[in-house]
Amino acid sequence: MQKIYSARWVLPISSAVVEDGAVAIEGSQIASVGPCADVVAAFPNAPHESFSDAAILPGLVNTHSHLELTALRGFLEREEDDFFAWLRKLTIARLKMNDDDLFVSATCGAIEAARAGVTCLGDSSSFAMQSMRALREIGLRGIVYQESFGPDPRVAAENVAKLRVQLDGLRETQTNLVRAGVSPHAPYTVSSPQLEMISRLAIDEDLPLMMHAAESQAEQKFVEKGTGPFAEGLKARGIEWQAPCVSTIEYLRDRGILETRPLLAHCINVNDDDLQVIKNAHAGIAHCPKSNAKLGHGRARFASFIKHEINVGLGSDSVASNNLCDIFEEARFAALLSRLNRARNLNLSGRNESSAQVSGKDALFAATLGGARALGLGVEIGSLEDGKAADIVIVNFDGAHQQPVSNPCDALIFSSSGRDVLLTMVAGKEIYRGNRVAQVDEKDLNRRLTEVRMKLEKD
Repeated sequence: MQKIYSARWVLPISSAVVEDGAVAIEGSQIASVGPCADVVAAFPNAPHESFSDAAILPGLVNTHSHLELTALRGFLEREEDDFFAWLRKLTIARLKMNDDDLFVSATCGAIEAARAGVTCLGDSSSFAMQSMRALREIGLRGIVYQESFGPDPRVAAENVAKLRVQLDGLRETQTNLVRAGVSPHAPYTVSSPQLEMISRLAIDEDLPLMMHAAESQAEQKFVEKGTGPFAEGLKARGIEWQAPCVSTIEYLRDRGILETRPLLAHCINVNDDDLQVIKNAHAGIAHCPKSNAKLGHGRARFASFIKHEINVGLGSDSVASNNLCDIFEEARFAALLSRLNRARNLNLSGRNESSAQVSGKDALFAATLGGARALGLGVEIGSLEDGKAADIVIVNFDGAHQQPVSNPCDALIFSSSGRDVLLTMVAGKEIYRGNRVAQVDEKDLNRRLTEVRMKLEKD
């Protein structure tokens, strides 16, 4: 079945903006993109819906989320100045949630994503089966990375054996839209031998791999000096740790992780040599500026990621550390924060971090095609092109907070938010429209989410 959607602006991302443009959808794919008159002439019998003062663009890509933690929105505010305590409280809360709690939490997160124009997620999950169920329930695309933990090298083989069992179950539930991946959680929660075994597993079985990397100063002290709260925590548990005394990126390279072409989340504490290593490995970066700021971890070098031509996308992280899954807001924050970095560097050294400031166009690219490439999905999604998957979002432009619109890219990044989304489509299927996510009872899910939260707050 064919259908045409038209609007004042069409932003293919991979080519120039089209004013008075249209997109023709045939089944699950894009059949044509261009001036409205040309598209209508090519498909004269297709139903045609005009959205007038709006923008049509590729679906947004959230490269780093934790949907299962949606019930923890606002739950960890008091611990945000102590990352070790924050992680400990989060871990305890997550273990109190049963499978139904986790499914409800992840599904509510998926609903929030669909409402905000997100069509694809790179989701990290300790209980990946429930997150995969949630994505399928809402109709979203994504890679769900099964997390693996284990800082004690003495049980590395046992932990990887458990991971294999989890992955076998996940792969039985994969679809054309939702795929399983693997995530050795972080340098301070996974031992060196376990990292090596997981990297080999990912390569041998063609599994996407994601890892938190260079996220905090506590991690930097742990890897480079063998000191700080993570090192002290391992010592208290009788686990020996010999710091490699190199950067996190060098450490992951030496453990074989970069051979997997991984997605690396955060990358705050990286230098130019690290960025060159990342680029040479064809790895991607999930840039999470709001979460980084909220937890006080620092400002990642977004402009330098772009300058080094690294595949970089934007991530919300969990709503436990961000409070919102809104990639338009993430893109705006990323662009503005990068300019603050630029001004700070000028004041301190007289030199720029990058020769050009991050533009709205740069930020929108990261929110779409950049994110798709970081996930290894750039051939399928991220831009409006003939033959690509029909993952699109239509954004209203007639709000008072957006007028007047002369540059649609800047209007999207600097004036719009997920609340302006009119329609979200994945593989040719409308999953959000008219303030309603298809096929789910949002009121019931919100009620159940509140019950989960009340259970967590009892102790």
